[in-house]
Amino acid sequence: MKVLLANKFLFNNGGAEAVLLQERMFLTSSGADVIDFAMQHERNIESRYANHFVSRQEYRSGGHLAKIKSALALIHSREAVSKLASLIEETRPDLMHCHNIYHQLTPSIVGVAKSRGIPVVLTLHDSKPVCPVHTRMREDQLCSSCLAGDFHHVLMHRCADGSIAQSATLYMEAVIQRWFGSYEKVDRFLAPSQFMRESVLPRFAADRVQVLYNGVDVTGISASDRDKGYVLYCGRLAPGKGAETLLRAHQAADCRWPLVIAGSGPLADNLKAQFTRNVRFAGQLSGETLNETIAEASVVVVPSEWCENCPMSVLEAMAYGKPVIATRVGGIPELVDDRVTGLLFEPGNTDELRRHLDCLMNDAARRAGMGAAGRSRVEADFSLEKHNTELMAVYRSLVSERHSSH
Repeated sequence: MKVLLANKFLFNNGGAEAVLLQERMFLTSSGADVIDFAMQHERNIESRYANHFVSRQEYRSGGHLAKIKSALALIHSREAVSKLASLIEETRPDLMHCHNIYHQLTPSIVGVAKSRGIPVVLTLHDSKPVCPVHTRMREDQLCSSCLAGDFHHVLMHRCADGSIAQSATLYMEAVIQRWFGSYEKVDRFLAPSQFMRESVLPRFAADRVQVLYNGVDVTGISASDRDKGYVLYCGRLAPGKGAETLLRAHQAADCRWPLVIAGSGPLADNLKAQFTRNVRFAGQLSGETLNETIAEASVVVVPSEWCENCPMSVLEAMAYGKPVIATRVGGIPELVDDRVTGLLFEPGNTDELRRHLDCLMNDAARRAGMGAAGRSRVEADFSLEKHNTELMAVYRSLVSERHSSH
């Protein structure tokens, strides 16, 4: 089988890219012919198709004309359309699987594949097809106003950081893609959570949207019985991720246990200045250092305040046999079985989080029991092997339908 994988990056930038590279590795090892399509970037892994990649796209500064041209290129990329057409002509793929294609590649590439009779799969890493700002959040509340395709709310409420210019660009993008019918041409949407599936059902037919949870490689991760008595946060230090809520809960608990913050982002300097007692800001960790840090933690906290989809941080913590304290938001409650594999709390509720930390950090036996239950749950429901088996079933079904229709 020849599979064309489209994503803005071809390196592990977390989230969508981590899932893409897992799938790419599986397909390659399974004997499939993988055809890459991405944006040129110095961090991309090596690909024999790199000469087909689009030039690097970023929001341009400058005068009004430059900004307008930049905005239009992020809505519809002539270069991506042309280069993908050439790549398809050269390689003749059986199927195209899109991940994070917004802005740099643009959904305009969907029509290129469909016009050549190639089935298209799109993984919904966020709510972009039904929410122009992709988060489904407005003033820190879950919002459903645009889900059915009426996008004027993004303008009315200035959903893009309160900016009318940015909101107008995102509104225009959503309306143009609807006019082109880019998302309507997708054969199968893969939703990494039931929450994400339900988010897009007001716009897309139920038989086109299938839940496919992210997978974690349980064969490559051993459950750890090491417990060095610290609380761990792994993630971006950015708005919506809830790191400040965790730091305040730690402070409210009189900083009784060490807290390790593994991650970087725009809030890093501010948080480091505010919170100093019994906190270690470890920066962005990767590889063996990250693995060891998770393996030796007592509890992993995922305090997101925006709608997470199927966060790998939760699945990886469970694979290591760690209890997870996380927010009751988005797809997280589908992963964390409250009071069995971890504890859930309301987003932004510092006091509830503090009580959960007290509960688990004072009870090593309960931590161990929840961690073991989490490991069992990952093995049964969220293994990479299960993910890959279900992914191949989707591919085969679409390719079979294509052949039978010819």
